[in-house]
Amino acid sequence: MDNWLPTLMTATPTEGFELAIKLSRMTIKSTQPDAAVRDRLRPDYAEDAGSLIAVSQVVATNFATIAAANGHWRGS
Repeated sequence: MDNWLPTLMTATPTEGFELAIKLSRMTIKSTQPDAAVRDRLRPDYAEDAGSLIAVSQVVATNFATIAAANGHWRGS
């Protein structure tokens, strides 16, 4: 795997949120490397409110980590 995450530093909170989403997606890709399996499973969770909430929680956790690494965008 290439070095797709050279830093957690971002210029803005929006960039940080985008990085949180990418980090979350890469976690799934690393956990289930078979794209066909991911594609086959997507309909199962795409319409499951609990699964969508769980995804939001993972992204929120990743965003909190990135925000902390950025000093909450240099405010602290």
